[in-house]
Amino acid sequence: MLYALLPIIRNTFTGINGVDPAIREAGRGMGMTDRQLLFQVELPLALGVIIAGVRVATVICVGTATIAAAIDAGGLGRYIFRGLRANDNVLILAGAVPAALIAMGADLALGYVERTIQFSSAVKAKSRRLLWSSVVGLLAFLGVAYFFAGKSAGRIAGGSKDFTEQVILGEILAQAIEGKTGLPVVRRFDLGGNLAHEALVAGEIDLYVEYTGTALLAILKSPPLTDPLEVLRRVKSEYARRFNLEWTEPLGFNNTFAILVRGEDAKKFNLKTISDAAKVSAQWRAGFGQDFMSRADGYPGFARTYGFHFEETREMDLSLTYRALVDKQVDLIAGNSTDGLISRYGLVQLEDDRHYFPPYDAVPVVRQVTLEAHPEIGTALKQLGGILTVDEMRKLNYAVDGEKRQPRDVAQEFLRLKGIAH
Repeated sequence: MLYALLPIIRNTFTGINGVDPAIREAGRGMGMTDRQLLFQVELPLALGVIIAGVRVATVICVGTATIAAAIDAGGLGRYIFRGLRANDNVLILAGAVPAALIAMGADLALGYVERTIQFSSAVKAKSRRLLWSSVVGLLAFLGVAYFFAGKSAGRIAGGSKDFTEQVILGEILAQAIEGKTGLPVVRRFDLGGNLAHEALVAGEIDLYVEYTGTALLAILKSPPLTDPLEVLRRVKSEYARRFNLEWTEPLGFNNTFAILVRGEDAKKFNLKTISDAAKVSAQWRAGFGQDFMSRADGYPGFARTYGFHFEETREMDLSLTYRALVDKQVDLIAGNSTDGLISRYGLVQLEDDRHYFPPYDAVPVVRQVTLEAHPEIGTALKQLGGILTVDEMRKLNYAVDGEKRQPRDVAQEFLRLKGIAH
């Protein structure tokens, strides 16, 4: 098979490096085989271009690796995403600047390798040594990573979605479990989209906080319902039947979509309900997160229900919508009713007078096998039932987004005030 691929590889190198056909003919005249031509003539001539390609690919990989934070792979992307959520330029730069420096360092290092390799008779041996050294180094790295990943086996893994409130709630659950049971909890936060649910089903995490309306519409794909008790009953039974997951005690607050406008606009147009905003929206620009634009309970049905016809609709990261609204780049956004940035920027939440949005009660969801193995976790979560109101959750979010405090510290202080932590 290798010899069958040699003409293709040779043509690729020839096209890239412009190897003179006369060189190949001279090699053949000297009795060189296809394999000898490839490794002793064509590959050495193309090696500079190959390494240049590797340099470009490396720089691109370093830059794009920051999005791995969305699947809890850690890295500098975590600072970037947190900075975007909190509108904190310092955090954004704390992730972006080191990532840029790493990319530049990798490019310089590979450039040094390129310059030190001489196109001589020793190229073949040097290339082989370099190749095998890289392979051994990669295998060693993967082995160490696998070893340390395996060290977390047997622990409880708590997850969260990728916004401030979820990270705080993830910390509250983790600290409550650690304090009540003594079991260590591995934090696997900042999971984008439906990754938290998928990780829970796959056994990658053991619990996280979900919202009843999100589970009903985005996960179960069921028709919308308005009765909070019926929604909870439906998702609880369906999750147990389909996924072997247990919904525990609701935390006490409903985090529904919040249709927000600037305070000055609410006064200027006397806006109190979403229907009021629909009457003046023809010259408005709206900014919505990707989640709101794609969900069954999101923009399409929302626009039909209220008759919105915006001059322009912009789709952006949810955290950026707040800044866009404050900077008057858009005039209406869909945030979350518990967001701390609502108070920070003096925004006004309009009443959902046509009751379009279903209830979004926050409830911890746990794997049944985890509860069977550690029933004390159920006891720890039960004490969190009804522990939070909308106002309390908004204050916790503001403590992180507005006051720049750490979610771990905010959660710990809250649990102490409630008499759960010491």
